[in-house]
Amino acid sequence: MIVIDNVGSSEAEPSLRGRWLCLLLLLVLIYGSHAPLISLTKVDGRVPFSPSSCVLLIEFIKLALSSVALSASGIPSGLKISARTVAPYAVPALLYAFNNNLVVSMQAHMDPSSFQVLGNLKIASTALLYATCLGKRLRLGQWLALGMLVAAGVCHSYSGLDREGSDASAARLRVTSWGLLLVLVYCLVSGLAAVYTERVLKAQRLPLSLQNLFLYVFGVGINLASHLFSGGQQGFFQGFSALVWLIIAGQAANGLLMSVIMKHGTGITRLFVISSSMLVNGVLSWGLLGIQLTPYFLFPVVLIGWAVYLYYR
Repeated sequence: MIVIDNVGSSEAEPSLRGRWLCLLLLLVLIYGSHAPLISLTKVDGRVPFSPSSCVLLIEFIKLALSSVALSASGIPSGLKISARTVAPYAVPALLYAFNNNLVVSMQAHMDPSSFQVLGNLKIASTALLYATCLGKRLRLGQWLALGMLVAAGVCHSYSGLDREGSDASAARLRVTSWGLLLVLVYCLVSGLAAVYTERVLKAQRLPLSLQNLFLYVFGVGINLASHLFSGGQQGFFQGFSALVWLIIAGQAANGLLMSVIMKHGTGITRLFVISSSMLVNGVLSWGLLGIQLTPYFLFPVVLIGWAVYLYYR
């Protein structure tokens, strides 16, 4: 389901193309396994650990690994770093932190299933911002392909709705007008953060490890402040298990690998990774959690495959 982007002439070499494909497949696996793994950690329907502790650890690990990578490669001689160079990396950190908190607030205005369906609109918002802010012109067939990704996401989410009974389901599915506004803001901020990050990474001719260092310094600082402000009663490592550490390691790797996509590929590749991960999510939910797959699951598979063909043909 993943097709290699035209990220440079060197990508045409078989060894580099093979590495690029392995990178994309690994990202799809990490994205798709995230939600099922979190479900496996739940005790009596609730996660036993502090989400803010988890996010802070993920940011800290990404910062530490970026520091190690920079130390190994070294800073190019003659490179001058100023506040003007570093400041732009605070913006995506703030946007991502804002969205993480917005997700929590949105739960009071809609049910989780509705959020899952409406959240797929971020594919459309990212594509629109990618075309307008980065000046990328897409063919009609490519716009159609991106629309099919949105449709695949909605269809996949709809297939997971709880339909034990029409009356019960009707009572659960709800979206307030305020909730609809919040989800639109969430999708807009998500797309803006992705597009802005790509623009900064490509605009500055700096080593990626150094750029990641700047980004995750702000990420650690902002998430540390958020963790302290939340004042949770749980201990920092309370409820942590081997599975929780696996989730943290996976998300740290996800952030670092995705920065490679944003630096050397395109934001559209990121959208196809996210969409393809829905298939992995469905299969793992069936295999690990025993969730019944419905015939609706096959429709997103066809849509994503068709979208890949239309976009990259």
